[in-house]
Amino acid sequence: MAPQGNMLQFVLPPQIGDYEFAWLKLYGPVYRFKGCLGKNRLMVSDPTALQYIANSPDFELGPTLDSLVHGLDHQQLRAALNVGFTAAAVRQYQPTFEKVAQTISDKLDQSEALSIDVCSLLSVAAFDAISEVVLGCPTENLDADFVKINLDVMHLSSSQSASQILADAITGFLPRWLRRLAVNLPTKSSKLIRTQASLATREGRRAVREKIEAARQGLDPSDDVYSLPLNSEDSKESLSTEDIAGQTSIIMIAGGETTANTLAFGLVELAKNPELQDSLRAEIHATLSNGRRNIAYDNMPLLNAFIKEALRIFPTVPFPERVAVQDTTIPLSEEITLKTGQRTDRIPVRKGQLVMLGIASYQRLESRWGDDADKFRPSRWLDGTVHQGEAIGPYANLLSFSGGPRTCLGSRFAVMEMQVILCELLGKFSFSLPVDHVLRIRFAATLQPVDATGNKGTPLCVKRIL
Repeated sequence: MAPQGNMLQFVLPPQIGDYEFAWLKLYGPVYRFKGCLGKNRLMVSDPTALQYIANSPDFELGPTLDSLVHGLDHQQLRAALNVGFTAAAVRQYQPTFEKVAQTISDKLDQSEALSIDVCSLLSVAAFDAISEVVLGCPTENLDADFVKINLDVMHLSSSQSASQILADAITGFLPRWLRRLAVNLPTKSSKLIRTQASLATREGRRAVREKIEAARQGLDPSDDVYSLPLNSEDSKESLSTEDIAGQTSIIMIAGGETTANTLAFGLVELAKNPELQDSLRAEIHATLSNGRRNIAYDNMPLLNAFIKEALRIFPTVPFPERVAVQDTTIPLSEEITLKTGQRTDRIPVRKGQLVMLGIASYQRLESRWGDDADKFRPSRWLDGTVHQGEAIGPYANLLSFSGGPRTCLGSRFAVMEMQVILCELLGKFSFSLPVDHVLRIRFAATLQPVDATGNKGTPLCVKRIL
């Protein structure tokens, strides 16, 4: 067996999920497999087990993520920044999302190409939205080097290789303090990440200084993500301005590209299904006939069913890692059969055990989503097919935004951005597949669409209809 064990089948199959979903049907929602260098990993997609792992202090981030996400106490950071991601705050960002969506429409109108890479367009738009909503300024006001290096980091994260999988595994054997120093290695990727983080923090500091100066002059405070905690007495006490500026790197990278990829996958599904596309467009036109001011996006059943289905089938991070920090026992929703033939509804794990949270597998469990759980079918959210039970995720019982204390703060933000952009694009354009259409789904830091050449991209034929 290769030194990567079964990790190559998990991470680099011809099409993501080729092995994972077959193993789910063969072995059930919990099984062990060989990771790199012969180390066993536990794959878990049982809902009760996932809920326990996501909420239990017995598990922490896996080595790879832990090396990137550290520093300020996580709970302290969430408490301070949460004011910028509440339902009320996100509603204030709607005009910005609508402006960004209009920009995409304008670019589509200007294009004369037979097919257009919508993934690239959506990535730029998502970055624009993050810039305005988080920092409070348009992309053109940002440092040009910062904008460019964010694109470079996105390109870096869109590649994955067998050697990288093995390198990550070897790094995982190192002590935590040594893993966190790895970013200082003189490699091309480490230098790129360090530069991006430095430029992002500089941009964050500049934005924070401008907001503080505006408040000193008595100007009305802005409603962007960084202004809200700066003007909140509770946040002022728990988070310094330097702490806020320090979050710019991760927010700018993670906050936009993930939404862009989900939208790209969704548009491909609509291009495959003209009838669904027409039904969704009819709902959008019916809603917009009442005027474009204060559109109640949450009151559009099919639109929101479509977004839920896109998030279900295409979770941004399909199998994040956790590691047990002490001996513990994981409860299961249903009994499983061990190799010995014994039946059990609990799995003991030892300290140091690597666990993969099978989010993609969980979101294809027939017991939760119906007999056709592998099929992209938004109507399941409207016809009662979806299991109604305990919630283990923050949105629609999905784990696409993770769960527990590490639930993505930007879930409402991402959903509204998708609502607005889909309404704008489908209200004006139709989408169809090119004659030579080939779409592969690749995992490289996140789930990403790949075109026929192996590069990240989603070429679609786009036609103006209104």
